[in-house]
Amino acid sequence: MLDTNLTMEVQFFYGEITVDEKLNAVRDYVAGNDSKKGVAKRYGGVSSVLKQWIELYQNQGEEGLQKRYTNYSAEFKLDLLNFMNDTGASPYEAAAVCNIPSRETVNKWKKAVDAGGMDAQIPKKKGRPAMKEKPKKNEPPKQSNKTLQEEVERLRMENAYLKKLNALVRVKKQSQRNSKLK
Repeated sequence: MLDTNLTMEVQFFYGEITVDEKLNAVRDYVAGNDSKKGVAKRYGGVSSVLKQWIELYQNQGEEGLQKRYTNYSAEFKLDLLNFMNDTGASPYEAAAVCNIPSRETVNKWKKAVDAGGMDAQIPKKKGRPAMKEKPKKNEPPKQSNKTLQEEVERLRMENAYLKKLNALVRVKKQSQRNSKLK
Protein backbone atom coordinates (compact mmCIF):
# COMPACT_ATOMS: atom_id res chain seq x y z
CA MET A 1 0.00 0.00 0.00
CA LEU A 2 2.83 2.37 0.89
CA ASP A 3 4.61 1.75 -2.45
CA THR A 4 1.38 2.39 -4.38
CA ASN A 5 0.83 5.74 -2.65
CA LEU A 6 4.41 6.81 -3.26
CA THR A 7 4.17 5.84 -6.93
CA MET A 8 0.91 7.77 -7.34
CA GLU A 9 2.37 10.80 -5.59
CA VAL A 10 5.38 10.82 -7.92
CA GLN A 11 3.08 10.42 -10.91
CA PHE A 12 0.82 13.19 -9.64
CA PHE A 13 3.71 15.57 -9.07
CA TYR A 14 5.58 14.87 -12.32
CA GLY A 15 2.55 14.94 -14.60
CA GLU A 16 2.31 11.24 -15.33
CA ILE A 17 -1.35 11.26 -14.39
CA THR A 18 -3.67 10.77 -17.35
CA VAL A 19 -6.10 13.46 -18.46
CA ASP A 20 -9.02 11.30 -17.26
CA GLU A 21 -7.50 11.02 -13.77
CA LYS A 22 -6.96 14.78 -13.66
CA LEU A 23 -10.52 15.35 -14.81
CA ASN A 24 -11.92 12.97 -12.17
CA ALA A 25 -9.93 14.73 -9.43
CA VAL A 26 -11.16 18.17 -10.55
CA ARG A 27 -14.77 16.97 -10.84
CA ASP A 28 -14.58 15.43 -7.35
CA TYR A 29 -13.50 18.77 -5.92
CA VAL A 30 -15.95 20.88 -7.97
CA ALA A 31 -18.84 18.57 -6.97
CA GLY A 32 -17.99 19.32 -3.36
CA ASN A 33 -17.22 15.74 -2.44
CA ASP A 34 -14.07 16.70 -0.55
CA SER A 35 -11.57 19.48 0.15
CA LYS A 36 -8.54 20.12 -2.07
CA LYS A 37 -6.31 18.33 0.39
CA GLY A 38 -8.71 15.41 0.62
CA VAL A 39 -9.05 15.02 -3.15
CA ALA A 40 -5.29 15.42 -3.64
CA LYS A 41 -4.64 12.80 -0.96
CA ARG A 42 -7.12 10.42 -2.55
CA TYR A 43 -5.37 10.75 -5.90
CA GLY A 44 -1.95 10.59 -4.24
CA GLY A 45 -0.80 14.12 -4.90
CA VAL A 46 -0.28 17.66 -3.74
CA SER A 47 -3.09 20.19 -3.25
CA SER A 48 -1.18 22.99 -5.03
CA VAL A 49 -1.06 20.93 -8.23
CA LEU A 50 -4.75 20.14 -7.87
CA LYS A 51 -5.45 23.86 -7.43
CA GLN A 52 -3.69 24.51 -10.71
CA TRP A 53 -5.74 21.86 -12.49
CA ILE A 54 -8.94 23.33 -11.07
CA GLU A 55 -8.09 26.80 -12.38
CA LEU A 56 -7.15 25.41 -15.79
CA TYR A 57 -10.41 23.46 -15.91
CA GLN A 58 -12.49 26.48 -14.87
CA ASN A 59 -10.86 28.74 -17.48
CA GLN A 60 -10.26 26.36 -20.37
CA GLY A 61 -12.47 23.33 -19.79
CA GLU A 62 -11.16 19.84 -20.48
CA GLU A 63 -8.63 21.22 -23.00
CA GLY A 64 -6.84 22.96 -20.14
CA LEU A 65 -5.89 19.56 -18.69
CA GLN A 66 -4.43 18.22 -21.95
CA LYS A 67 -0.67 17.79 -22.12
CA ARG A 68 0.96 20.10 -24.64
CA TYR A 69 4.38 21.30 -25.63
CA THR A 70 4.50 24.87 -26.77
CA ASN A 71 7.13 27.46 -27.48
CA TYR A 72 5.91 30.86 -26.44
CA SER A 73 7.07 33.98 -28.26
CA ALA A 74 8.77 36.80 -26.39
CA GLU A 75 5.80 39.03 -27.24
CA PHE A 76 3.35 36.55 -25.68
CA LYS A 77 5.46 36.29 -22.53
CA LEU A 78 5.66 40.06 -22.14
CA ASP A 79 1.91 40.44 -22.79
CA LEU A 80 1.22 37.88 -20.07
CA LEU A 81 3.50 39.66 -17.60
CA ASN A 82 1.86 42.99 -18.44
CA PHE A 83 -1.54 41.35 -17.89
CA MET A 84 -0.36 40.21 -14.45
CA ASN A 85 0.87 43.71 -13.59
CA ASP A 86 -2.28 45.43 -14.85
CA THR A 87 -4.81 43.10 -13.23
CA GLY A 88 -2.83 41.96 -10.20
CA ALA A 89 -3.33 38.33 -11.26
CA SER A 90 -1.23 35.66 -9.59
CA PRO A 91 0.93 33.29 -11.62
CA TYR A 92 -1.75 30.60 -11.04
CA GLU A 93 -4.49 32.81 -12.46
CA ALA A 94 -2.39 34.08 -15.36
CA ALA A 95 -1.37 30.55 -16.29
CA ALA A 96 -4.96 29.38 -16.15
CA VAL A 97 -6.30 32.27 -18.24
CA CYS A 98 -3.65 31.81 -20.93
CA ASN A 99 -3.81 28.00 -20.86
CA ILE A 100 -0.24 27.51 -19.68
CA PRO A 101 0.10 24.14 -17.97
CA SER A 102 2.43 25.27 -15.19
CA ARG A 103 2.53 28.38 -13.05
CA GLU A 104 6.25 27.75 -12.62
CA THR A 105 6.68 28.65 -16.28
CA VAL A 106 5.12 32.03 -15.59
CA ASN A 107 7.26 32.45 -12.45
CA LYS A 108 10.43 31.77 -14.49
CA TRP A 109 9.43 34.41 -17.02
CA LYS A 110 8.74 36.92 -14.26
CA LYS A 111 12.07 36.24 -12.53
CA ALA A 112 13.95 36.51 -15.81
CA VAL A 113 12.38 39.90 -16.58
CA ASP A 114 13.03 41.13 -13.05
CA ALA A 115 16.68 40.08 -13.27
CA GLY A 116 17.52 40.87 -16.90
CA GLY A 117 14.87 43.26 -18.20
CA MET A 118 12.66 42.79 -21.23
CA ASP A 119 15.53 41.39 -23.33
CA ALA A 120 15.59 38.31 -21.09
CA GLN A 121 12.50 36.97 -22.90
CA ILE A 122 14.10 36.99 -26.33
CA PRO A 123 15.00 33.40 -27.17
CA LYS A 124 18.69 32.63 -27.45
CA LYS A 125 20.29 30.29 -29.93
CA LYS A 126 20.95 26.88 -28.49
CA GLY A 127 23.67 24.43 -29.30
CA ARG A 128 27.20 24.72 -30.45
CA PRO A 129 28.23 27.84 -32.36
CA ALA A 130 28.89 27.45 -36.07
CA MET A 131 32.47 27.06 -37.14
CA LYS A 132 34.10 30.22 -38.34
CA GLU A 133 35.46 30.33 -41.84
CA LYS A 134 39.20 29.98 -42.03
CA PRO A 135 40.81 33.30 -42.85
CA LYS A 136 42.21 33.42 -46.33
CA LYS A 137 45.95 33.72 -46.63
CA ASN A 138 47.18 37.14 -47.56
CA GLU A 139 47.91 37.08 -51.23
CA PRO A 140 50.51 39.51 -52.45
CA PRO A 141 49.16 42.17 -54.71
CA LYS A 142 49.27 41.26 -58.36
CA GLN A 143 52.37 42.60 -60.03
CA SER A 144 53.51 42.63 -63.60
CA ASN A 145 55.88 39.94 -64.87
CA LYS A 146 58.72 42.43 -65.18
CA THR A 147 58.55 43.51 -61.51
CA LEU A 148 58.28 39.88 -60.38
CA GLN A 149 61.35 38.89 -62.42
CA GLU A 150 63.26 41.85 -60.99
CA GLU A 151 62.36 40.72 -57.47
CA VAL A 152 63.41 37.14 -58.22
CA GLU A 153 66.76 38.38 -59.57
CA ARG A 154 67.31 40.56 -56.49
CA LEU A 155 66.54 37.62 -54.17
CA ARG A 156 68.93 35.35 -56.11
CA MET A 157 71.70 37.91 -55.78
CA GLU A 158 70.99 38.28 -52.04
CA ASN A 159 71.05 34.52 -51.61
CA ALA A 160 74.36 34.21 -53.50
CA TYR A 161 75.89 37.02 -51.43
CA LEU A 162 74.86 35.32 -48.16
CA LYS A 163 76.31 31.98 -49.34
CA LYS A 164 79.66 33.61 -50.17
CA LEU A 165 79.67 35.44 -46.82
CA ASN A 166 78.93 32.20 -45.00
CA ALA A 167 81.76 30.43 -46.88
CA LEU A 168 84.21 33.21 -45.99
CA VAL A 169 83.25 33.02 -42.29
CA ARG A 170 83.82 29.24 -42.36
CA VAL A 171 87.23 29.63 -44.01
CA LYS A 172 88.24 32.25 -41.43
CA LYS A 173 87.18 30.00 -38.51
CA GLN A 174 89.01 27.05 -40.08
CA SER A 175 92.20 29.05 -40.44
CA GLN A 176 91.95 30.20 -36.79
CA ARG A 177 91.61 26.60 -35.63
CA ASN A 178 94.58 25.53 -37.69
CA SER A 179 96.77 28.31 -36.25
CA LYS A 180 95.79 27.34 -32.67
CA LEU A 181 96.63 23.70 -33.23
CA LYS A 182 100.22 24.48 -34.31
